[in-house]
Amino acid sequence: MIEIAGRKIGEGQPCFIIAEAGVNHNGSVKLAFQLVDAAVNAGADAVKFQTFIPEKLVSAAAPKAEYQLQTTDPGETQREMLRGLMLAHNEYTLLKDYCATRGILFLSTPFDEDSADFLDTLGVPAFKLGSGELTNLPLLERIARKGKPMIISTGMSYLSEVEAALRCVYEAGNTQIALLHCVSNYPTTPADANLRAMATMRQAFGVPVGYSDHTMGRDVSIAAVALGACVIEKHITINKSLPGPDQQASLEPDELIALVQGIRMVESALGHGRKEPAPSERNTTEVARRSIVAAHELAQGHVITAGDLAIKRPGTGLPPSMLTYVIGRRVRTTIPADTLLRLDALE
Repeated sequence: MIEIAGRKIGEGQPCFIIAEAGVNHNGSVKLAFQLVDAAVNAGADAVKFQTFIPEKLVSAAAPKAEYQLQTTDPGETQREMLRGLMLAHNEYTLLKDYCATRGILFLSTPFDEDSADFLDTLGVPAFKLGSGELTNLPLLERIARKGKPMIISTGMSYLSEVEAALRCVYEAGNTQIALLHCVSNYPTTPADANLRAMATMRQAFGVPVGYSDHTMGRDVSIAAVALGACVIEKHITINKSLPGPDQQASLEPDELIALVQGIRMVESALGHGRKEPAPSERNTTEVARRSIVAAHELAQGHVITAGDLAIKRPGTGLPPSMLTYVIGRRVRTTIPADTLLRLDALE
C-alpha cells in the first residue's frame, strides 16, 4: 500500500486513475488547461504531464520511434519534435495551481535530473517514471532520495530489470513504490497487452501493481482492473486528429468519461470476495428454492415415509436437506395435501 496526497493506493482501495495528458497540449498551455478540465469532468484522480529539457534528454541526431515517424514530421529529429512539445516552468506552476482549484492531483513525469528537481520544488505529491527510465538507475536513485511515492512504468523490460530498478530505489531509502505493467508501443494491440504480467510482478515484489494502457479504446484498461490493477494510466486528448505523437492512441473526453465509469462499475462488481448471498437475492431465494411438502393428506398419528413427501417451491419451509430428519416422524396434527411441513406439526 502506498499513499499519495492522502489517497491510499493498493489492494482493496479504489483504482487510482491517471489521465495522461503527456505532451498532447502540443506546447500550448491553453490546450493543457483543457486537458485538465477533461480529466476533472471524467472523474480521474490525477492528470499527468511530462517535463523535460530536450538537450538533456536526447542527442542531436537521436531518431524518432517508428510510431513517431508515422504521426509527426519524419523530416525532423526527435529533439526538434520535443522542442515543439515543451511547456515553460512557469506554465507548469500555473497548471499545478489550476489543478488545485479543480480538485485533481497534478503529476508530471520528469525525463532528466533538472526536471525532477524542478518538479520537487513545485511540490508534486509523487513521481511517475516512464518506461524508458526503468534502467536509468542514476535518475531513479536521485528521485528516490526525495522521499516521495514513485509510480514506475515497466514497458520494454524483463522481470530482472524491474527487480534491479526496485533494488536501486529501496537502497536509496524509498519503499513507497507502485509498478505499472506497460507495453511501449503506440498503439498496443490487445494481443500484446499480456495483462497477466501484473500478477507476476505483484507476486514477485509484493507492491501495488497497475497498468499503463496504450491500446486503442478502453476495454483493456477495464479488463486490467478486473485482474486487480490498482492504478490505470491512459492517454487523453481533446481531439485525436490534432498533430502530435500520442494523439491517435489517446481517449477523447467522452471516451475518458466512459472509461472512468467502466472502471468504477467493474470495481463495484468485484465485491468483497466472501461467498454469501447478496441482500438482493433474498426474495429470489424464497421463490426459487424448494421445501418439503405433503404429497397427499397426512392424518394425525401417521408415520411419514418417503412416498408421503414431495419437494416443491417456495423455499420458505423445511429444506430438502432435512428429508432424512422428517422421514419416520409421526404426524402430530393432520397436514393437508400440498402443504409445507413444519417442525411443530411432527412428533
